[in-house]
Amino acid sequence: MDALTLQTVSAPDAEIAALLQAHFDLMRSTSPAESCHVMAPESVFDEADVVLAARRAGLLLGIGALKAIGPNLAELKSMHTTKAARGQGVGAYLLTALMEAARQMGMQHISLETGTDPLFAPARALYTRHGFETCAPFGDYVDDPLSTFMTRRL
Repeated sequence: MDALTLQTVSAPDAEIAALLQAHFDLMRSTSPAESCHVMAPESVFDEADVVLAARRAGLLLGIGALKAIGPNLAELKSMHTTKAARGQGVGAYLLTALMEAARQMGMQHISLETGTDPLFAPARALYTRHGFETCAPFGDYVDDPLSTFMTRRL
């Protein structure tokens, strides 16, 4: 099997735009609007400081973004692996690269918000394996039974 490669993305091509739209649609289908904190696909490149894409043999398999939300805190956003690539290490590959990008930005912590629905169990397990722990809402978030908040020191 070919190795995963990492691409820093500054603007979406059609393939990346389609993956961001698929992520947005899936997130919106699992939570009511007031509990869904997914970035709109068209705003990811305006709001995120770093957007990374993972590919294998040129095929886009996953995407993830990082947004500075404080002087020492970055938020993980828009993490999504294609359905066909799940369980192949794509999420871990992107997460590791995004944590390194946060370190290079001078961040001391990285946090995220994800869902409580069983659909999100693999994501929560991935984050836990990489040292994230549940925490209180951060930034502009408020406590919500449909959200899990996680953080880790870098």
